[in-house]
Formats: sequence, structure tokens, C-alpha cells
Amino acid sequence: MGSTIVVLDANECQRHNLCQLLREHHCPSESLKTLKELNRRIAENDVLAVIIDIDTVAVDNRTIRDLTLQNPEIYFFCLSEGRFHPELEDAICYHIYACINKPIDPDELLFWIGSIQKEGET
Repeated sequence: MGSTIVVLDANECQRHNLCQLLREHHCPSESLKTLKELNRRIAENDVLAVIIDIDTVAVDNRTIRDLTLQNPEIYFFCLSEGRFHPELEDAICYHIYACINKPIDPDELLFWIGSIQKEGET
């Protein structure tokens, strides 16, 4: 199982800030801005989790479903300011490990990261 957390966000400032937060808490991270970059990065096999900002990256149910089914060992998270995403209902219900509201609560994010790291140890 990998150890890197990939942040997929089209907003450079948000991407940088989230990666910085993760690194401050000893979580290796890498930032990407497109789905194409994500697919290449996942192929390198050391990804633990992917955090997708669904406010800045255009994704649909099929994209998320395909990513998760092709990469069952990777945990997928979503970030969003909105509470409801009916267009992503299937993906969020069945394929996303957790959805995190923005602005990000560092304690919540670190709780989720810690839980997947512990799950990977067992």
C-alpha cells in the first residue's frame, strides 16, 4: 500500500495550502490539477489516498466510479463548500470514503487520514 496523499485541485493556492498542512503532520503529499495527471500518478503505485476538490475539478459519477473500481487499494475523498451534490449521489454514496466540507477543519482531515493509515496497517 502506498503512503502518498494526492491532492487534486484546480486552484493552485488551495492545493498548495492543503499539501502544506499534510506535510506539517508528516503525511507525504503531492498536488495535481487535472484528472489526466491523476491517472498518470496513480500508475506509479505508491498512492494511499486521493483528495479531489469537486468544486474546482469537473468529475461525474462515472469518473469517480471508474477511478475507485480500477484502484480499490486507494482511498478517495471529496472536498466541497456545498453540502449537497445530487449529480454525484451514486459516487458519494458508494465510492467515496468521506466528503469533507470546506473550509477544511484540520482536525477532521487528520482524523480521516489517521483512520486510513491505521486501516492499512492491519
